[in-house]
Amino acid sequence: MKNQFTRRTFIASAAASLVPASAAYGRPKEGSAISSLSGESSQAATSIKKDWKDAGVIDLTNSPYAKLKTVPVRAVTIQDGFWSQRRKTNIASSIPSMHRELLAHGRMDNFLRLEGKSPEPQKGPVFADSDIYKWTEAAAFTLQTNNEPQLRSTVEKTIREVVAIQEPSGYLNTYYVGDRKSERMLYPTQERGHELYNIGHMLQGAIAYYRATGDPTLLDAGMRFVDDFLIPNYGPGKNQKGIVSGHPEIEMALIELYRTTGKRQYVDLAGYILHGDDRIPLTQQQITYMFCGIPFTSRTRLEGHAVRAMYACCGATDYYLETGDPAYWKTLNILWNDLNSHQLYVTGGVGARESGEAFGDPYELPNARAYGESCAAIGNMMWNSRMLAASGEARFTDVMERALYNGINSGMSLDGTTYCYRNPLAFDPSGDSSDRHSPEGKIRNHWYDTTCCPPNLERTFASLPGYFYSTSEDGVYVHFYDNSEMNWHLHDGTPLKIEQKTNYPWNGDIAMTVSPETPSEFTVYVRIPGWSVKNEVKVNGTPLSGAKRGEYLAIRRRWSANDKVELSFDMTTHLLKANPAVNEDRGRVAFQRGPVVFCMEHLDQPNQGDHKNLTGYRVDIAGNTASQFEPHLLDGVMVLDHPGYVSSSQVSSLYYSAKMVEKPQESPTSVRLIPYYAWANRNPSAMQVWIPYERS
Repeated sequence: MKNQFTRRTFIASAAASLVPASAAYGRPKEGSAISSLSGESSQAATSIKKDWKDAGVIDLTNSPYAKLKTVPVRAVTIQDGFWSQRRKTNIASSIPSMHRELLAHGRMDNFLRLEGKSPEPQKGPVFADSDIYKWTEAAAFTLQTNNEPQLRSTVEKTIREVVAIQEPSGYLNTYYVGDRKSERMLYPTQERGHELYNIGHMLQGAIAYYRATGDPTLLDAGMRFVDDFLIPNYGPGKNQKGIVSGHPEIEMALIELYRTTGKRQYVDLAGYILHGDDRIPLTQQQITYMFCGIPFTSRTRLEGHAVRAMYACCGATDYYLETGDPAYWKTLNILWNDLNSHQLYVTGGVGARESGEAFGDPYELPNARAYGESCAAIGNMMWNSRMLAASGEARFTDVMERALYNGINSGMSLDGTTYCYRNPLAFDPSGDSSDRHSPEGKIRNHWYDTTCCPPNLERTFASLPGYFYSTSEDGVYVHFYDNSEMNWHLHDGTPLKIEQKTNYPWNGDIAMTVSPETPSEFTVYVRIPGWSVKNEVKVNGTPLSGAKRGEYLAIRRRWSANDKVELSFDMTTHLLKANPAVNEDRGRVAFQRGPVVFCMEHLDQPNQGDHKNLTGYRVDIAGNTASQFEPHLLDGVMVLDHPGYVSSSQVSSLYYSAKMVEKPQESPTSVRLIPYYAWANRNPSAMQVWIPYERS
């Protein structure tokens, strides 16, 4: 892949596809379930479900192959603790400041221009419309949990300005108008023009807003695009033109639209897109980069653009949750094993290469040159949440937690106004390791012309309560830990409240109160994190056996109001080594305490001397790590101190004889580490996650 194949210049990717397992690869046969999708036009609100308050981040209420069902975002209140400050900052700072940035950079002028209300020319890349839609989704999830009248008024105004430009045909896009109108949905445009990507994000924002307010205005517009423009003209039928999604997004949006309306043709359309259409000529490079063009079930490894691949896997898992096709579940597990065995950063980030923003070869996990785009880490969490729903297996929750606390949380500054597009695991501000997307070359910025990551982070933090719990036929699952209260119900309708009191992730003790409205027998599944070696679980003071790391412990009993569950996880700091095949991490260790990965920043080290970077530091792998909470540092963080060494001089020669040059003088020191998510929030400073070691 060459540098020109990036989101800016070759904008394309897609999910390769899903059709019934018996279907042959290639174009679906005439007369098959998805051979023609043309049909009824939109009747908008008449098809929308009325129980709009009861859906989760995704609505799995009626998904036949979802073992776990989602809990509404509004049903969980995150109280004062680790995530509450991040969420408060998101509401007070991030979402308002990003709206101002969107206005300042012409994102709404693109819509107003088409109404004759702005003289400004089109601004931004071909996917600029999606920035508005992702911001709308972030605002919508906020409104599901918070009464914010000013924010709702702003969103309503935005929606009115968006739907005002929709054409009678249903088409809605601010880029492919005027002289570009003739380029609409041509195959080259589908590959890199993001038309369906934009509409996918519009649908997701519209659904989230509908579930927040009951207002279907934006959702109606999205349905008109699909029902009146897309389905009559594009699909597998002989009188239709083919579809390649270019950048996967539309697949999971279509399936969520089905969950919202009950119109099965949206699942069929998603399956057709995921399957690919051999009428569309694609090169192997496009197939790899876009993660499309061949049936999804023929994929055997993750490759190409990391965000596209993650979104494709999300859409494919959604498709499985509705159809149960075993070929997809097999493929999804093959790809997940590839991710977990070869492609996953210790921070939960994915995407090794700047070129193509892509996955690398197996074990290709560079540090300073790591791309680790924030959107890719978010896509990783989204995919694993769907795999969790399909299986109920804690291995997926462990990956979600790793990504959330580290590779996602690092993407937004502590004050909520600057963002990382890429999230490297080593950084030298004096070198060329900044962000090419930034006009100023900084690692954290207020704005990117490719501004997908900031609103993506905002919608993730806004929707976070919806990831804490799930329900199942026999009870309730507890996935994440923080001070919180869930008020929802079991599948039989019994109202249920669960309260958590904890100082997680700095402390491993969780006090949980389980209160059904009436005494009931059901199972509470509590997650035992994979990083916790020693674990204790008590119910009403009585110890339970069977807690295994990396699994859910099933506690089945007759529960009554105010029953107590006490969890105690092992918060020992672990020094991690990477597989020897990861070349850059040989002879190095990373520090993890609980779910949090730590890093060194140069400005924290006591023996800085003349060093401008961290090349002179090593840790004693046999030493003991001390931990201390610093309430006034970086909004309150746990700090680690570990014995190590710092060299008093550095070799100046490029090459030298190992026999003739003496070992540099070293002095004992204590290496200080902070949580990785909090780096780059002070003065520019060198940073590294993987630290050289020696044994004393």
